[in-house]
Amino acid sequence: MAFMGRMAGIRICSELCGSIVNLRMYSSRVDWKQLRPMILKRIKNRTKDYPIKRMIPVAQEVVRAREILTEGVSILLRAVPVHSCKFCPEIHVGAMAHQMNTCHGFKRMIKDRPHQWGPGGLNNIIVPVEAFHQENMFQDEIRHDQRFDFTRVPAVLELCHQAGAELPEGLLYRRDELCTAAKANNQSPALRPDELRLVGQRTLEAWERLRLGVTKLLLVYPSKVCENCSEVHVGISGHKARMCGVFKFEGWRGKHRWKKAGVDDLVPQKIVWHQRPHDPPILVYSGRDYYGHAPAVVELCVQVGARASPKYNCMMKEHGLAPPVQRDQAT
Repeated sequence: MAFMGRMAGIRICSELCGSIVNLRMYSSRVDWKQLRPMILKRIKNRTKDYPIKRMIPVAQEVVRAREILTEGVSILLRAVPVHSCKFCPEIHVGAMAHQMNTCHGFKRMIKDRPHQWGPGGLNNIIVPVEAFHQENMFQDEIRHDQRFDFTRVPAVLELCHQAGAELPEGLLYRRDELCTAAKANNQSPALRPDELRLVGQRTLEAWERLRLGVTKLLLVYPSKVCENCSEVHVGISGHKARMCGVFKFEGWRGKHRWKKAGVDDLVPQKIVWHQRPHDPPILVYSGRDYYGHAPAVVELCVQVGARASPKYNCMMKEHGLAPPVQRDQAT
């Protein structure tokens, strides 16, 4: 046994020494003058693979879903009132705004203050997210002194543009698109309840198709979002414009800290309180643990009778308990 153990030890040592002897030592010096043309040539050849033909129908579907969503929400806003706080981004969808002291102000300098409600609009339901418009995804990085040379367009349309979608003429540069759609629908006659329900269901389906299509496009076409602010850039690497911290953070001339963007960065879910049939007419602070939540678009469509997807049941607490009745309210 001792002899066999010695032989096994000798074999292991010989294998280890042999592997060390056979290692090759490479120099750490790299000739970048010879390597740079190869890298540039590889990047140039990579542009021939984009846009991917199989993803063009997905981009076209996203553009159509966005148009249907914008039109449907502008129609539903005539039937369902939306309240927006004057000092914070919170909104409430329903006839009577809630009475919860959750206002934190514009710069989050305060907390637990009552909201100052005002009328809400289309931009409160569909949060606008803009990005710099580029001809293709392999364009040179935007420097800080070039930030005014590029147009700001909706990030979803910029993603579809780089994916090869044929956008209608002037759609990218139509900044008053949402306001124009809302004014046009406000002048149209009122709809019946069954017609509103059909519009709400169609709008809800367009919302799901929009988010699903953007999720698919982000798997192929890279997009970036800043970790400290909501700036979005559609492309391989983020731009160099030093705009981070102008409103919220301390480093006014700081650069963005880019990370991979998700669907919630390009199509944000504006989460609002969901008012169930067995909830009181006015939501109060004492029952906040019982109330549910829902994205603003989903809540707007549910208010007119549309059926939401089952994946929102846990968030909306449809079958949850009602808050206990207070003594002062019972009397």
